[in-house]
Parts: sequence; structure tokens; C-alpha cells
Amino acid sequence: MTTTLRPAEPLQHNADGTRSRRYQVCVNSRPVGVLHLGTSANLGDSVARVVEVRIDEPDRRRGRGTVAALAAEEVARGWGCSLMEAVVPAAAQGALRLAGALGYTLRNRAMEKRLGAAPPELPPGSRARPMTEAEFAAWQEHATADYARTWIGLGVPEDAALAKARRDHETLLPQGRSSADTHLSVLEHEGTRVGVLWLALQEGKAFVFDVETDPAQRGRGHGRTLMLLAERQAIEAGRPVLGLNVFAGNAPAERLYESLGYETTESAFTKPLL
Repeated sequence: MTTTLRPAEPLQHNADGTRSRRYQVCVNSRPVGVLHLGTSANLGDSVARVVEVRIDEPDRRRGRGTVAALAAEEVARGWGCSLMEAVVPAAAQGALRLAGALGYTLRNRAMEKRLGAAPPELPPGSRARPMTEAEFAAWQEHATADYARTWIGLGVPEDAALAKARRDHETLLPQGRSSADTHLSVLEHEGTRVGVLWLALQEGKAFVFDVETDPAQRGRGHGRTLMLLAERQAIEAGRPVLGLNVFAGNAPAERLYESLGYETTESAFTKPLL
């Protein structure tokens, strides 16, 4: 029996500059599921993303999804893409197994924690203050370059990574240090600066976009204090959930977040198209 993709619509050229197309997954011309393939609005047109792949229940566990995903890679190559991307909810165990079987590697995880009612206290000697304008300028230059380097290291083309880093900072901080619903904080311990925190207030939750301990201060527990500060700011702003992103390979951060009770909500995987 032959599993193929049948276009369900013309190739779409979307307003955000991406391309996309929906397909029927067919077995001997019989529709058994759907696949939606697109390019990435965040990472550029050279990165293809599996928006959705779904096989109807009677035809699951027969390799239909595997063949459909491999066929999607061929379509993406025809579009000139060099990288595949797939974001999988934590509860989708079948999709997680499929990603591993097809050679996708974990790129990053989204994590969340439901917060309590009482803001946590910071350790003795630790205090937070708003970032100054001079500190903001230096931090933004460093953070943008470091963010781009992370994406480049994960296989994203350099021009796309640099464009994403600039675009994300411009979008999320349109008024710089004074951007609405934004906390840009410096953590001090015994009067010495030890790290920075960027927390954004979103609909129904808060999100940590950047948390970094200064290099000379690492290994002293200040990362945990910065996360307690994030929780404190979120609770005080009436946000019951705190979210964050952690890149694969950042073992110290992963251990810290897991020890604080954060749970993975979805995982992003990538695969080079050779």
C-alpha cells in the first residue's frame, strides 16, 4: 500500500511573507489524514515547519505519519528550505516518538509553572532595582548578539538568526526600557550587581525572556534568586502562571527550572535537510 500527499489547496503566499500548503495524506488514493506545511515567520523562508500532521484513528500505528512526514521533507526541499522545524505538545507522546525516529533533534522547550498566592522572599542580602538607561543600552546590545549566536549555533542561517534577534527585540521592546508591561531588573547582592532579568506581562501569565547571572557571579545561587524575583514580580502583577523558554544543551538552566517546579508544555525539534 502506497502513502502519498495530495495537495488540498494551491500554494499559499501569506501576508507575513511565509508560504504554506495543506495536503491530504492518502493511502492508494484514499484520504487517511491531513498535513499542513509552511515556512517560518520567525526564522525565515529557508526554514520549513510542520504546522500539523494528523492521521485518522483507523489508520494510526501503521507508519502513515512517518511516510507523510518524510514526504513533507521532500516538498520542503523543493521549496528551497534547508531546515525543518516541528513544535510538539508535551502530551503528544506519539508525535514525540515520531520526531525522534525521523532524526529530529530537540532545539528548545517551553516551560511553565503555576504560581502560588504569596510572592517568594529573596535571600538575605539580595535586592532588585530597575535597570538604568545606560545599563539597558549595554544589555540590549549584548542580549541581541547573544540571542542571534544561539540560533546560529542551532543551525539557523546567520542572516535569518540576526534578523530574528533584531526583530524580536524591536517588537517586544518598542519603547526600550519604558516599554509597557515590561520589567527590566538588575539583581544586586550585598551591593554588588550579580545579574539581570527581563520579565514581560502577557495575557493571563508572565514570561521570562532573559535571565542571566553575570559571569563572575555564577555558581553562587543567583540564578535561582533571579527566578524567585521573576515569580515575585509575576504574582504582584496578578499573573498566576510564569513561562519561559530553555534551549537544549543548557543543562544548568534545565536543572534549575525543573527544581523550581517548571514543567514542559511543548518541545521544538529541528532537522537539517541535506
